Amino acid sequence: MCMLRHSESLLSHVVLFTLWSRGRIGRLSKDKWAGVSDLREEARYLRVDDKEIKISNPDKPLYPEAGITKWDYVLACGRLAPFLLKGTRFRPLTVIRYPHGIHGESFYQKNAPDHTPEWIATAREGDIEHILLNDVATLIWLANLACLEFHVAFHRTDGPNTPPEIVFDLDPSVDDFSKVAETALLTREVLRRMDLDGFIKTSGASGLQIHVPLEGKYTYEQTRKVGKFIAHYLAEQHPLLVTVTRQVKRRGDKVYFDYLQHWRGKTLIAPYSPRANPAAAVATPLLWEEVTPDLVPADWNLRTIFPRLEQKGDLFDPLYNGPGYRLDRILAFIEKRRL
Repeated sequence: MCMLRHSESLLSHVVLFTLWSRGRIGRLSKDKWAGVSDLREEARYLRVDDKEIKISNPDKPLYPEAGITKWDYVLACGRLAPFLLKGTRFRPLTVIRYPHGIHGESFYQKNAPDHTPEWIATAREGDIEHILLNDVATLIWLANLACLEFHVAFHRTDGPNTPPEIVFDLDPSVDDFSKVAETALLTREVLRRMDLDGFIKTSGASGLQIHVPLEGKYTYEQTRKVGKFIAHYLAEQHPLLVTVTRQVKRRGDKVYFDYLQHWRGKTLIAPYSPRANPAAAVATPLLWEEVTPDLVPADWNLRTIFPRLEQKGDLFDPLYNGPGYRLDRILAFIEKRRL
């Protein structure tokens, strides 16, 4: 048995694993954290805190184009944990599982499977028993199930059923990211004129998402009013660029400003979640000055995200730990004009 310890200067804590395999022991140093080439077994075992977790088929390719096996993926999730977990704790979770990698069959899973360990936290909403992605051990257990995407609800289960943020999802209708970048910058201009501001991230796919932190006391109905007002205003002011039309065939080449996704029972990709695409992209928080027509979201992936985190830290930390905005004046304006 040997100990695997990994610590980075930017991390708030040390992720500590114990690794052993049956029949062969491998020693892993920090510089080998991205993968191990000389261990090939049907299973390996990790101990995270006091939890023993079996990693089955560790050499199975999950992202063939990126050269990422399940073992690589598990270790990458361990490195992402201090950042990813900030946005998933106590939020009802939906995962997308790819048991045979990104090119195999996939399925959404909301209900905790029957074999979920007792130590994994869950929360019931309606007839669904959601897993709560609250800790590193749960993340590693899910990674072993080839959960390649982590989507979370807009509210937390440890407080009132109100969203602590508004999120706008900007989706391109054609392969032209410059339109999405332009729409995002225009959205920020509108927010700032309303004495608001947002934090922006790539979706890890083709779009951008803007998170506006709130005081946490506003209902979904109230946040829907604000989202609708901003979306329709932008569509009216920039009719050749922005649309609120849900039907894809009617959007043309415009950017879809999705404010309807922000609602109870719906989910959004978590910040720092991997995505199931050939680039192994990661939903990555950005600085606003990085939002340019030349931005390529797939540049931030499971191979490149860690040097970025080392350099820039967690750009979404103020979203969770900073002050939220009040919507009272905006809601009063909307109500007065019956918008």
